[in-house]
Amino acid sequence: MRQISSLLQGLARSLSVGRDRKGDGAGAGEGKAAPAVLRTSGTVWGEGSETFAAVCSRRGEKGTNQDCSIVWEGFGCHEDTIFCGIFDGHGPWGHYVAKAVRDSLPPTLLCHWQEALTLTLASLIDGEKKLSDCRFDLWKQSYVAACAAVDEELRRSHRLDAVYSGCTALAVVKQGDFLVVANVGDSRAVLATTSDDGAVAAVQLTVDFKPNLPQEKERIRRCNGEVYSLADEPGVHRVWQPNRESPGLAMSRAFGDYCVKDYGVISAPEVTQRRISGKDQFVILATDGVWDVLSNEEAVQIVAGTPDRKKAAKRLVECAVRAWRRKRRGIAVDDCSAICLFFHSPPS
Repeated sequence: MRQISSLLQGLARSLSVGRDRKGDGAGAGEGKAAPAVLRTSGTVWGEGSETFAAVCSRRGEKGTNQDCSIVWEGFGCHEDTIFCGIFDGHGPWGHYVAKAVRDSLPPTLLCHWQEALTLTLASLIDGEKKLSDCRFDLWKQSYVAACAAVDEELRRSHRLDAVYSGCTALAVVKQGDFLVVANVGDSRAVLATTSDDGAVAAVQLTVDFKPNLPQEKERIRRCNGEVYSLADEPGVHRVWQPNRESPGLAMSRAFGDYCVKDYGVISAPEVTQRRISGKDQFVILATDGVWDVLSNEEAVQIVAGTPDRKKAAKRLVECAVRAWRRKRRGIAVDDCSAICLFFHSPPS
C-alpha cells in the first residue's frame, strides 16, 4: 500500500507541474541539474539513476523540420522513471500536429495510468495480485486509452486542421529495469545489446507500420481503403481513398490524417515490454529519415562507437544525412531525428 500511495502522490504532483517544467538542454550533462523536460536537441541525466539520454534533430531539405521530441526525466515524479518520445509530422500542418501530440501525450498518459492504477487497487489490497504482475497491463491499457484521447482531442481542435496532416509517435517509458515501448507509425526503436561473443548486436523493438504489411493492408481493405504505390514512387505504398480525392498516406497508423481515418488508418499503438538486463546497453528512437538510409546494425555501431555519449545522437543524425546524400542523390534529404537512451554508466 505504501508503494501505491507513493505512486499516486507522485502522479498528482507530476500532473500539476508537468506542463510547466521545460528545459532547454543548456548545461545538461555538464555537472548541472538536468532539466525536468527536454524538448530540444541536448542531453538529460537520469536523476537518481544511471540513465542518460542524448537527443538531436536536423531539418532536411523539404522545408520546415516536422520532427520533434521530448525527454521527461522523473516522469510521474519518480526518480527511476523516464519518458522519451519522438514524433514525425507530415502534411501541410504536420509540424504543428507533431508538437501538439508531443505536448499532449505524456500528461494524458499519466492521467490514464493513474486511473488504471486506482482501479487496480482493490485486487492489490486483497492480495490477489502484486503490482509487478500487472505493471505491463497497466501501461498498455494507459497507452491505448491515451492515444485514443489525444487523437480525439486533435480531431475536435479548432486551432489545428489535421484533415490532411498528421504525425507518428514512438515513445518509451523506462522504470528501473522495466521498459515499455509504444509505437504509432513508422518511426523505429532499436535496442543495442551485448551478444555472447562480446559484440554489440541490434534488436528491433518495433514494427514499421507501413500500409503494405499484411495485417495492416487487410484492415485497410476491410474499411474500403486502397493500398498501392504509384509508378513514380516504386516501393512506396500508400493508403488511398477509393476515389483518390485526397493525398495518399505512406503509413498505416498516425495521429490526425482524418481524410483517411474512415478507411483503415488508426492511431492505436502497438505496446510491448522488455526487461533490461546487464547486457542491454542503450535504445535508439529515430524517425524514418534515419532508418531510410541506415540499417539497425549500422545505427547501433555508430552510437556504440561514439566515445562521448553526449554526442551520440548528433553523430547518428549526421551519419544519416551523409548517407542520404551518398545513397539517394537527387532526392531531398528527409528530416532526421534521434534519441539515444543509455541504460548504464559508461565503463571507466
